[in-house]
Amino acid sequence: MGTLRGNLWVFALIAFLTCISACQAEKDSLSKSKPRIFELRRGKLQIRFTNWGATILSVKVPDAKGKLADVVLGFDTLTPYMNGTSPYFGAIVGRVANRIKDGEFTLDGKTYHLPKNDGNNTLHGGKRGFDKVLWRVTRLRKGPRPTIQFTYHSRDGEQGFPGVLDVSATYTLSGPGELTLEIKAVPRTKPTPVSLAQHTYWNLAGEASNRSILSNKVTIWAHSITPVDKHLIPTGAIVPVKGTPYDFTKPTVVGKKINDVPGGYDINYVLDRPKSKHWLRRAVRVKDDFSGRVLDLWTNNIGLQFYTSNQIKKIVGKGGAIYRKYAGLVLETQAFPDAVDQTNFPSIIYRPGQLYRHVMVYKFSVEK
Repeated sequence: MGTLRGNLWVFALIAFLTCISACQAEKDSLSKSKPRIFELRRGKLQIRFTNWGATILSVKVPDAKGKLADVVLGFDTLTPYMNGTSPYFGAIVGRVANRIKDGEFTLDGKTYHLPKNDGNNTLHGGKRGFDKVLWRVTRLRKGPRPTIQFTYHSRDGEQGFPGVLDVSATYTLSGPGELTLEIKAVPRTKPTPVSLAQHTYWNLAGEASNRSILSNKVTIWAHSITPVDKHLIPTGAIVPVKGTPYDFTKPTVVGKKINDVPGGYDINYVLDRPKSKHWLRRAVRVKDDFSGRVLDLWTNNIGLQFYTSNQIKKIVGKGGAIYRKYAGLVLETQAFPDAVDQTNFPSIIYRPGQLYRHVMVYKFSVEK
C-alpha cells in the first residue's frame, strides 16, 4: 500500500510539473516578438485581434435573421496595418489620442516637441504611435469569459513624450453579445500626458455590404461639443448642440444633416454625467435598420469623438471590398482633444505611479 501511495504522489507531481511546463511554454510562445492573430468566441460573438497595435481585426455578430457578418472595416492580412497604410483601423491610439496643436506642449515649465503627422499638428501619438508598434500578449484565456491582454512598454522620449509609460489593453467577452475593453497606463519616471482611445470603424450592415453609414440612426448622450477650427483643433469653448446639426440627443439619421457639417462629422462630444449611481456613462447607440443590428457603448471617460470616415477615399479592404467616404463610424471615447493646451479642459497629465484607467463596454443586439 505504501508503494502504491508513493507512486500516486510521483504521478501527481509529474502531472503538476508537466502542466506548469506547458503553461510556461504557452506564455513564452505568446510573448514572442512577432505579429500574430488571435480569436475569442462567446456564443455567436466572434472577434479577431492582433498584437500589432492591440488591434481589433474583425467582429462577427448576427443580424436580426441570425446571419453572421463582420461589422468592422479592415484588411485580410496584417501588412497594411504594419506598413502604415491603414487609417488606424481597429487600433489602440496614443500616447495621446486625437490632435495636439502645433505638435508641442509645455509641462512643468518645459516644452516638448512632437512629430507632426497631421499638417502642423500631432495626431494619435505621432508618426509611430501605439497603433504602429508590437504589443506583448500577457494573457489569453478561453472559458466563460474569454480574455486577451496586450501590454506595451513605452520608453522615455518615445515620439517626443516624457517618461516611461507602461500600458495594458484587456479585451474580454464579458457577457452575451458584449465586449469590454479596459485600458490602463502608469507613468514610471516623469509626468506625462496620457489619453488612449480605441479606433475601430463600425459598419453594422457589414463591412462588405457596400452600404454607407448615412442611414444609421444614432443617439449620443451629450448636450455639448468642443468646437474646432479649420484644422480640427478645439477652440477651447464648450457649446450646446441644441438647434445645430450636431444634435443627436434623440435618435437621428446620420445623413439627415451631414451636408450642413463641412466635410462630415469629426467632433468631440461632452458626454452627459451618469443619471444613476452606475459608474459608466452611456455614450452612444447606433442602429442599422437594414440588418437590425444595434451597438450600444458605455464608458467611464468624458468625451466621444464621432467620426464618419470622411477622409476615406478608396481603400481595398477585406475580400476586395471597396471602402469609400462614409464607409464606417468611429466612436472614440476619450479625454478632450488638445487638453494639454486647453487650460479649461480636464487635465490629462499623470504623475509617476498614478493610474490611468479607461473602460469601454460594447453591447451588440438586434431589433427587428
